[in-house]
Amino acid sequence: MRKRSQFKRVAGVTGLATLALAGVIAGVFLPAGAAGTKVVAPTKVTVKASEFKYVFSRRSVPTGTVVFTVINKGKISHDFKINGKKTKSLLPGKSAKLTVKFTKKGQYAYLCTLFGHAKAGMKGKYAVATKPVATTTTKTTTPTTTTTPPPTGPIGSANTTVQVGMFEYGYNLSQQSVPSGQVTFVIRNNGSEVHNFTVQGVKVGAILNPGQTETYTVGLPPARFSYVCDVPFHIDRGMLGSLTVNP
Repeated sequence: MRKRSQFKRVAGVTGLATLALAGVIAGVFLPAGAAGTKVVAPTKVTVKASEFKYVFSRRSVPTGTVVFTVINKGKISHDFKINGKKTKSLLPGKSAKLTVKFTKKGQYAYLCTLFGHAKAGMKGKYAVATKPVATTTTKTTTPTTTTTPPPTGPIGSANTTVQVGMFEYGYNLSQQSVPSGQVTFVIRNNGSEVHNFTVQGVKVGAILNPGQTETYTVGLPPARFSYVCDVPFHIDRGMLGSLTVNP
């Protein structure tokens, strides 16, 4: 009887050791997590944004996690929104990654949320686990500003400097009226979007990224001059005003 008990104990220990070894082997040769679980890598899609459209590296994806790499190839700011998630506003040349999980198949709306951009063509449907929707080319008109002819008349002898601060969506001028003569505009973009300062009929300002500056000098006769931002849709949001030049 004693030999039989000893045999059972040895057999039991041997069985436990075998189970432990099997567990170690499983841990080495199976992926992390539940045994047999298949790890699916995220689908990667590159999105190139410009005025006023998106170009996708692929037009459909399977359900699951998708990583969109959005690159702004345009000359003004853009963003990208889909399935309730969006990138920050991207300056020209900048990029951002957007990770989105799609649990159901279907057509998901995407768009640029910046004012007027979706209406100009930056929107559509993205296919998840289904066929892409045939895209139709819609002719869009790039917004233009109304220019005024350059004023004529004698230019005074004054020399004035005007500090111009730009922001979303307006201007701060150190003075709204100046004497006729040479006027130097010292312009700084204090906002988070691209802007410019154009004196209509006189000088078109450079498009400035946030923090950038520009200085230019123009001769102005007595008149009332309009100034605007030439970035599409910024006039619609209030980036315009007037400067009075006195005799």
